[in-house]
Amino acid sequence: MAGDWPERRWDTFPPHVISEIHRAADQGLYYIRGTGAQRALPSFDDLVFLGASVSRYPLEGYRERCDTTVTIGARHASRPVELKIPITIAGMSFGALSANAKRALGLGASAMGTSTTTGDGGMTMEEREASETLVYQVLPSRYGMNPDHLRTADAIEVVVGQGAKPGGGGMLLGQKVTERVAGMRTLPAGIDQRSACRHPDWTGPDDLAIKILELREITNWEKPVYVKVGATRTQYDVALAVKAGADAVVVDGMQGGTAATQDVFIENVGIPTLPAVRLAVEALKELGVHRKVQLIVSGGIRTGADVAKALALGADAVSIGMAALMALNCNAPLYLEDYEALGARPGTCTMCQTGRCPVGVTTQDPALEARLDPEEGGRRVRNYLSTLTMECQTLARACGKSHVHNLEPEDLVALTVEAAAMAQVPLAGTGWIPGRS
Repeated sequence: MAGDWPERRWDTFPPHVISEIHRAADQGLYYIRGTGAQRALPSFDDLVFLGASVSRYPLEGYRERCDTTVTIGARHASRPVELKIPITIAGMSFGALSANAKRALGLGASAMGTSTTTGDGGMTMEEREASETLVYQVLPSRYGMNPDHLRTADAIEVVVGQGAKPGGGGMLLGQKVTERVAGMRTLPAGIDQRSACRHPDWTGPDDLAIKILELREITNWEKPVYVKVGATRTQYDVALAVKAGADAVVVDGMQGGTAATQDVFIENVGIPTLPAVRLAVEALKELGVHRKVQLIVSGGIRTGADVAKALALGADAVSIGMAALMALNCNAPLYLEDYEALGARPGTCTMCQTGRCPVGVTTQDPALEARLDPEEGGRRVRNYLSTLTMECQTLARACGKSHVHNLEPEDLVALTVEAAAMAQVPLAGTGWIPGRS
């Protein structure tokens, strides 16, 4: 009988793939969503630390200091950025985020002595006032580009690409384009806004050097200039950014989030953060500028362990985006009826693009935005950053390090062959690093 035939798992067409085929056949459009890659990827979870024992000497957590400070941009800038912790807030635009969310991120970062970043669409006064240290992004769209605002910033980040969509431009769907957002971007309200996928001011790395020089001149050579790339051909991109004159390079792995882009982009373009950090460090070392040109790593950083592992592999700092939004109650089990109306539920919601965020983080609706109190949000972000910092220090002390930057690849082993190959650290219990004889 047909009913006696055993049910098998259909790996080629699992339920979510079948559902997407049905949706595509019905609508004739690609699917747009927010957040980052959902597929299983090798990550920092696949690495563990070798804590000190007989062969190493640990530090006492309550009596011996473990520093966390980092200086970014001393290569060319006369006023490099001095941070108390190596954890920064990534660029997320006003438009993608509410004004209250941007202010809350600034308040929380400032309380911990670290920086925030503007994003596509320019700088708001709320963000500048709340952020003790602010990085101003220069993007392909030129949306909101204001030389006067740029001069008030503490650093400049030239965005070439993002981890969620390297090679692609940004999106802000019309339901989030209010009169204020449209005014800052000099575009019509209520209309989808799509950013260019490449800068109109240059066609290659030699032109990028000219642009960086222009930015230095407009800021009197005071402000550090970062270059941000989505992780793809990481070694080449980092080397070319250094050649163009970058003071720091930001490498964003494919776990990096976004407010809105094609799902096919998020899941199928770029490489994970784990191999990206190692490739970036190799490029910097090959040029003899590791630790002179700072490396900031982003894309899927969630815990103090992630921070510590990125630093051990050679990063100078990390940047967080989605995790910072979750500290503001993104995906928290609140306003359940509003999640249900979106066709989502807390813990799996990726509806940032709709502008109907139930907790007021990714919305321009005044009623929804009012649910996010900037002062309380700032407190939550501060607490989260403090927790990450303490966790990172705890692991560094366990490895006998008096500064988190003293962590090194020798302190790590991998739990899977894939992670060992990508991070180029030994497989646990062996001395074997895949790819090395």
